[in-house]
Amino acid sequence: MLKEYLTVREVAGPLMLVEKVEEAKYGELVEIVVGEGEIRRGRVLEVEGTNALVQLFEGSAGLELTSARVRFLGRGLELGVSPEILGRVFDGLGRPIDDGPKIIPEARLDTNGNPINPYARDYPSEFIQTGISAIDGLNTLVRGQKLPIFSGSGLPHSQLAAQIARQAKVLGTGEQFAVVFGAMGITFEEADFFISDFRRTGAIERAVLFINLADDPAIERISTPRMALTAAEYLAYELGMHVLVILTDMTNYCEALREVSAARREVPGRRGYPGYLYTDLATIYERAGRIKGKKGSITQIPILTMPEDDKTHPIPDLTGYITEGQIIVSRELHRKGIYPPIDVLPSLSRLKDKGIGEGKTREDHADTMNQLYAAYARGKEAKELAVILGEAALSPADKIFSRFADEFEHKYIQQGVDENRGFEQTLDIGWDLLGMLPVDELTRIRMEFIEKYLPTPDEEETEPARE
Repeated sequence: MLKEYLTVREVAGPLMLVEKVEEAKYGELVEIVVGEGEIRRGRVLEVEGTNALVQLFEGSAGLELTSARVRFLGRGLELGVSPEILGRVFDGLGRPIDDGPKIIPEARLDTNGNPINPYARDYPSEFIQTGISAIDGLNTLVRGQKLPIFSGSGLPHSQLAAQIARQAKVLGTGEQFAVVFGAMGITFEEADFFISDFRRTGAIERAVLFINLADDPAIERISTPRMALTAAEYLAYELGMHVLVILTDMTNYCEALREVSAARREVPGRRGYPGYLYTDLATIYERAGRIKGKKGSITQIPILTMPEDDKTHPIPDLTGYITEGQIIVSRELHRKGIYPPIDVLPSLSRLKDKGIGEGKTREDHADTMNQLYAAYARGKEAKELAVILGEAALSPADKIFSRFADEFEHKYIQQGVDENRGFEQTLDIGWDLLGMLPVDELTRIRMEFIEKYLPTPDEEETEPARE
């Protein structure tokens, strides 16, 4: 029988101070009985002597200090897991919200997870195809990598996240692939979009969704990514699946962290965020990876909206330090009507070289990637020069690269929301674009690949005839 305490002394926002508590532990789950048997949940945030500071999951509205009964459960926040979690939708605390049957768990796992021994980590080296050319061709995602998407308010990162979730797969393995989707602080319309999209395309059969709405308590928002990663670790390391974890929006998560920190009256760091923001984000991002001797893996794509499109804001800044690159969503390309509006020049996947090449994608992948980058960068410079000096000031070569930049954006980067391009199709589109340039400008591609893959003028002329 659990002991009940009637010693609630103070409530401030999502925090409650309970006195004269015996052997409370950090992270321990708490039940609070309010009024006529209503039960709310919380967890121990801080212990000092016999005083325990409790974070409330459901908020403190209507809580009477004198009558509230508090029970300490002796365990941390856990998620009940079994293979039946696939195809289900949960809230931020792991409770089913899809009107499906109750999950009968095979195990209950601590949502804080277990740190991966660095020596036990296996190096990421296998290509994951997302079906999006700007990622697969130029900023390749590798199994076990953590590659964030930096977006801005009003940009189509939700559509991009849903497209990656339903299209992503590991090539040439035939092994099971699953998606764990964690959404924090999103609106009801966004939640409905994700759930409907997963069901419409059948992707929900291999997915687990954790949805935290904007009007849910801040503390639930803090638990959502940990719930999602706990489910991912079970699928990857117990069931041997390749798991892609998509977390959106990490900015909402950090705002919730700041709200709780302010309620605790902690000394603020940059822009009011807690000083431990870097450490806290690392406990989430570092749960991605591969483990030697285990078939499964966890690949992570966190999505965050940069306040005022500022890459130096603490959230994208610290995220960039912890993760292996970033995909930048561009407001300028979005204004041009290009989807997905991925700005490939400042985007970076630090592990892309490990997942491409012969035996993984194609032998010419690295060379064409480097040449496309260089040509697009030169074309952008030529367009900027034309704005200042006029088109007439450009050299013939500059005019060619300027046209190349436009074609690159409209043929290579732009694709349909439901368009799933194979990596060979992406590489072939790249070669078609490189055919616009003089051969002596293709300085980053080996001649053997130019002779093998570059379309000749005759091929380009006869292509319509074959159709």
